[in-house]
Amino acid sequence: MPLEEDELYQQRILDHYEEPFHRGKCPAMTHSHEDENPLCGDVVRVELAIAPDGLIREAYFEGDGCCISQASASMLIEQINGKRVADVRDFSAQDMLDLFGAKLTPNRQKCCLLCWRALQSAVYSPVSTAARGADGNGQE
Repeated sequence: MPLEEDELYQQRILDHYEEPFHRGKCPAMTHSHEDENPLCGDVVRVELAIAPDGLIREAYFEGDGCCISQASASMLIEQINGKRVADVRDFSAQDMLDLFGAKLTPNRQKCCLLCWRALQSAVYSPVSTAARGADGNGQE
């Protein structure tokens, strides 16, 4: 990879790490899943608001971990916000690595794919009304 291209990837990764897209709680959460990388301790939780027609109205993430795990979560959430669940199911691990852009060692690929794994589980993991709160928005 040419040096200039590598620097662009590094800047994009830092931008997503320092100012992540939709980091926080999803106000109208209907689906969620949390996953962790036991090798390094990174944790990512994905929260989604999925409409009955399969449209992801809102997507958020929370987590703690390295720059790669948190930046890739921001990139992925930005990518899938407003998409259909079918599109998310078709989004492969290789698509995630391509979205991230930078070349990664196998161990660092696990950091990058953490949010992707959580997202793939979240679309199959509806949350109960009790888990969302009394008003359905996570508020008591």
